[in-house]
Amino acid sequence: MTAIPGAGQVLPAGEGAAAGPGRGPRRGRPGGWSFDTVSFFVVFLGLPLALFLVFVIWPFVQAAFYALTDWSGFTTEFDVVGLANFTTLLQDPRFVNAVGNSVMFGLFIPLVTIAIALTFAILITVGGSGRGQVRGVRGSGFYRVVSLFPYVIPAIAVGIMWRLILDPSNGLVNGVLTGLGLDRFESFAWLGNVGTAMPVTMFVVVWGFVGFYMLLFIAAIKGVPSEIYEAARIDGAGRWRTSWSITLPLIRDNVQTAFIYLGIIALDLFVYVQALNPQGGPDNSTLVMSQQLFRSAFTEGKFGYASAMGVAMAIVTLVFAALVFTVNRLAGGRNERGRG
Repeated sequence: MTAIPGAGQVLPAGEGAAAGPGRGPRRGRPGGWSFDTVSFFVVFLGLPLALFLVFVIWPFVQAAFYALTDWSGFTTEFDVVGLANFTTLLQDPRFVNAVGNSVMFGLFIPLVTIAIALTFAILITVGGSGRGQVRGVRGSGFYRVVSLFPYVIPAIAVGIMWRLILDPSNGLVNGVLTGLGLDRFESFAWLGNVGTAMPVTMFVVVWGFVGFYMLLFIAAIKGVPSEIYEAARIDGAGRWRTSWSITLPLIRDNVQTAFIYLGIIALDLFVYVQALNPQGGPDNSTLVMSQQLFRSAFTEGKFGYASAMGVAMAIVTLVFAALVFTVNRLAGGRNERGRG
């Protein structure tokens, strides 16, 4: 028989469990589906997944289906034409030109924006005096605030503002250049010249985004331990050597992410080009895929053909992202095996 403990006595370990069911502390079965577990998965996994399927995947599936039809967009009748729309795309000189322009934007805008943003970020964080504590240039806090102003302005407002600034007759740019004695710019059409329309458009986009990505890189550099920079300073490394050998390798993943996001934005770029050059610029020199898609759908009434353009845009974007990841890996990016 088991002795009953007296007052103030405690059962030895294990005897409470051996006393029978219901007498020891209850423990949930490992892997059991409790209400908390189910509700957590429903709220934080099921609901976002459902929204993603409804508002992202399903519209893309619909677009892929309509890309195989001749749907006009304003009737319920259409015929399935198979891959005829994609064949027409390859033979459409306007769309081929738009793809080329989009690729140009997708290559140069991220490169220029990231280069400028990285330079400013390094100056503001670790580009200050080489003596004492590692810090940025004087007045760095002011530069952070000012540089973000262009990004908080809506893109359509940025485009319209620069269109007025670059106006051939009453624009600020031509007025300043003419006032400096450069009479050749008295009525110069920056957005109406084939040689300047694309570079000026790139400048406007870079102006609008460089401040945001500068702050992104500042946050990344702030995550680098200051002891690393102090050790490099003791070893005699200058600012350029420190930036190239320490800062860039340690924030490589942030740069890669920024390049992908900027590339996706540059491959679309509908708002900026539509505000600056609604007709696609002189000789379609700034026409992009999204602008041609909009024109085909809502001006020409070819929604099936426009859907094929949308699928082509998605493919180009995925190829761009894959190329960025591949180049980063070949250039010595993240070592997955080393990080587990």
